[in-house]
Amino acid sequence: MKNSMISNDLVATENEKRKANLQRDYDVLGEQLSRRAINIEDISKRVSAFGLAVPSWGVGTGGTRFARFPGGGEPRNIFDKIEDCAVIQQLTRATPTVSLHIPWDKADPKELNAQATRFDLGFDAMNSNTFADQEGQKHSYKFGSLSHADQAVRNQAIEHNIECIEIGKALGSKALTIWIGDGSNFPGQVSFTKSFEHYLNSTKEIYKALPTDWRLFTEHKMYEPAFYSTLVQDWGTNYLISKELGDKAFCLVDLGHHAPNVNIEMIVSRLIQFNKLGGFHFNDSKYGDDDLDAGSIDPYRLFLIFNELVEAELNHAKGFNPAHMLDQSHNVTDPIESLMLSAIEVQRAYAQALLVDRKALRGYQESNDALMSAQTLKQAFRTDVEPVLAMARLKSGGAIDPVSAYRASGYRKTITAQRPASRSGGGGIV
Repeated sequence: MKNSMISNDLVATENEKRKANLQRDYDVLGEQLSRRAINIEDISKRVSAFGLAVPSWGVGTGGTRFARFPGGGEPRNIFDKIEDCAVIQQLTRATPTVSLHIPWDKADPKELNAQATRFDLGFDAMNSNTFADQEGQKHSYKFGSLSHADQAVRNQAIEHNIECIEIGKALGSKALTIWIGDGSNFPGQVSFTKSFEHYLNSTKEIYKALPTDWRLFTEHKMYEPAFYSTLVQDWGTNYLISKELGDKAFCLVDLGHHAPNVNIEMIVSRLIQFNKLGGFHFNDSKYGDDDLDAGSIDPYRLFLIFNELVEAELNHAKGFNPAHMLDQSHNVTDPIESLMLSAIEVQRAYAQALLVDRKALRGYQESNDALMSAQTLKQAFRTDVEPVLAMARLKSGGAIDPVSAYRASGYRKTITAQRPASRSGGGGIV
């Protein structure tokens, strides 16, 4: 990292306190894994190479529909956000890119590139915003955007998405993510067929503006903000969209955008099988789109999703190149701490999935041994891979214990003194 927001000497001091114990734990785990014919160094190298993007909006305090309680040192602009994202990358070495949301993060691309280069960060997928009205906007999205009955509103939404592509080109981004809140709150409010037709025609115009080496990610969500019908409500509709648009269109899976008992890992498998998995927004949920910290509610489901991803990776599935990003909202925790732990939890699920005995699993599946198939997965999931994750961070210049190093640095106290306090306000995420 060219520059750092936290002293590298402090990180080294914190690591020195833990290095000896980490080495012992790593050696013990390595010996255990060797009995299962697994080389711990191979797993560590794969974990070190695994990265995911931090959402720029994630470093601010989120909220619910009812209230938002700002914390100290909240970022005032995209440049502050990049500084906070740099802290997460410095300590975890797992988040080398930042995903921007326009127009929230709109700024001179040269200045954005300079700030990112300062911390050796890159930019991931661009995110458009046609689910909220912005100051000075000519047409409202109250009744929809890309699917709106009025062509003028649809054109405005199309132009905004193309603007996001142009900004992304200047930043080195290679993808555009579209999520819309279009839908209806009353039966008969919209024509299901006509609104979907409007949406497809609109996204086709956006698709035409994609550079040849870009991808378009469309995102489905079961409900909200519309509570009777949601335009892109499930993975089936999302798949239809990607097929209609073309080879550069893919489905993005947000873990919180499904009903509580939906089999997300099977959705992932289907999209991989038909070469339409674009990537993920990692979070967790209990009731709906709660955007909780990744792995905080159901770490086993996260592991099962990565079981499918690792299977595809090892089998060199056609076109397999998923984009990984966190997308969560923090109302009662320090966002930097939550994002660091979420990044680690995603890496943990990846490492655990790498431990699955694939040959044994296939044998049990082919012999219809349901019990041993499940136990083969459980053996990998129950393995404590923390020494692998910590060693990967240490070897790549991060912190053995990122949260402890972060708290020891006093970073939150420092930026609280530098950045004016945010006003508390109404609901809504950052």
